[in-house]
Amino acid sequence: MRVFYTVKDVQDYLGNQKTKSIGFVATMGALHQAHISLVDISKKENDITVCSIFVNPKQFNKKEDLLKYPRNTEADLEKLKAADCNAVFIPSVDEMYPEKVEKEFYFETLSEVMEAEHRPGHFNGVAIVIERFFDILTPTHAYFGEKDYQQLAVIKALVKQLNSPVKVVGCQIFRESNGLAMSSRNERLSNAEKEQASLISRTLKYVCEHKNLSVLELKNHFLSKMKRYDNFEIEYFEIADETTLQPITEWGSAEKYIAFTAINVGGVRLIDNMTIID
Repeated sequence: MRVFYTVKDVQDYLGNQKTKSIGFVATMGALHQAHISLVDISKKENDITVCSIFVNPKQFNKKEDLLKYPRNTEADLEKLKAADCNAVFIPSVDEMYPEKVEKEFYFETLSEVMEAEHRPGHFNGVAIVIERFFDILTPTHAYFGEKDYQQLAVIKALVKQLNSPVKVVGCQIFRESNGLAMSSRNERLSNAEKEQASLISRTLKYVCEHKNLSVLELKNHFLSKMKRYDNFEIEYFEIADETTLQPITEWGSAEKYIAFTAINVGGVRLIDNMTIID
């Protein structure tokens, strides 16, 4: 496994590879099995797999979240080496952004609802860094987890805006044994908080299996369950059209609906989603 810290070095490496396809997995480190699963899928589908480790300051709207974000590059590299990843790109902020970037992207409703509403500027920062990575690495495929479903939708919209040839692939959510969606932020939870947080996925599962109830009834059920613990702070719970991600108030003509939520558990922000079953 090769490790690169500069744009020039990683581009020289990729330029010397006689490959047909390059798979890219973007991460901010603190890797877990869900990240490794993306690497595994990429390796099966591409000649070369490149993983990035970069905590992108442009997608944090709160400085304290950026400072608290878990970092353990040595452990990350061990996991990627064990997964037989071909190359890892670990740029500095100055390497990624040698000049000031002031781009503004707009993705219609994707830029306005749920995560976008509660984390202003977040998706613009995501779009900036992904465009930069695509320019540097010129991947043929890029792999993202569906836990960040709205982010995945934004990146697909970005590819369309840029008229980019990169194929964006969404991959299933990996969960802990108790159902909690795997996240780097889970490292900041105590064991007791992790067990409490399993209530999120259990309640989402109930919601997704009861489309016979009204949207309002399901929302009230979810919100009431989240009040079980005093250290839970609900940011949002929405049932939305799978395509537009526009939240709904009643069942309509969409092909599929997804339930989305963001909950702060002991000050750690967790997100999750599940598809409504017909």
